[in-house]
Amino acid sequence: MSPGSSNKSPLSAGERLAAKKPFLLLRSKIIQALRDFFLASGYLEIETPVLIPAPAPELHIDAVQAGDRFLHTSPELCMKRLLAAGYEKIFQVCRCFREGERGSGHLPEFTLLEWYRAGSDYRDLMDECEDMILHLAKALGWGETLRYQGREIELSRPWSRLSVKEAFERFAGVTLEDALGAGSFDEMMGTRIEPCLGFPGPTFLYDYPCSLAALARTKASEPEFAERFELYVAGVELANAFSELTDAKEQSTRFERERASRHRLGKAAYPMPAKFLDALSSMPESAGIALGVDRLVMLFCDRKEIDSVVSFTPEEL
Repeated sequence: MSPGSSNKSPLSAGERLAAKKPFLLLRSKIIQALRDFFLASGYLEIETPVLIPAPAPELHIDAVQAGDRFLHTSPELCMKRLLAAGYEKIFQVCRCFREGERGSGHLPEFTLLEWYRAGSDYRDLMDECEDMILHLAKALGWGETLRYQGREIELSRPWSRLSVKEAFERFAGVTLEDALGAGSFDEMMGTRIEPCLGFPGPTFLYDYPCSLAALARTKASEPEFAERFELYVAGVELANAFSELTDAKEQSTRFERERASRHRLGKAAYPMPAKFLDALSSMPESAGIALGVDRLVMLFCDRKEIDSVVSFTPEEL
């Protein structure tokens, strides 16, 4: 054996599962605390089908096909139909599926917390995110400070709010308009902007270009932007939210545009979600948000790899 080499044998499958136990225990407490928060806030916990006839045809989200149907990429379309039917405050914690998503912060099967409120907009959800995370930290006995990867994240209010346009000016070295024109928006976000967000406290990145918010309401004062935000904590994208688009004709036009873009890239175009579009005209002014539970657990467990906080990864099955 060469100098410096280790006699330590790789962990067996059972040992790897056993090593996750502290994180899975904390995960259970986190999910229970999340449910407690929403139930105490007057939300109804609901369940919607995982197997659906048509996902939302978004360019960069690929659904897993199952026979003549699809595993949902999020419960969004069904939950909005419930809003249209008169359910004013709803939430669920559910498994979701996306083709080809795998990395240190991605899994093809993952857990989402998704909630919707009638009579609200994306700024109301920013306030509610603050309430929820602070409730969670208190329930875990952590106070208002989160320690992640050697850095302290201050959770006390107010959290930073930064427009996408301002973020490009501050961190990217190019303007938002130039990045969109050059097709480098995603690259600039991933390499220059996202690593800077969520320090020293959480950051709401808001007002995305309309072309990057297929289901969000357009800002009345700045029609080139949509009322969408993402929440970042310690450089980790945690949630995606927006004021909901309720114009069925406009939503159909956007979906057709996304389907055409998918077709140009050689991706499946997906059927149009007709029943969702039919219900949309009855949906009240509202806002909705999806939060990655696995990533939230990563933060509170101080783990850099998502594999540590789920019982099984695809490779372990």
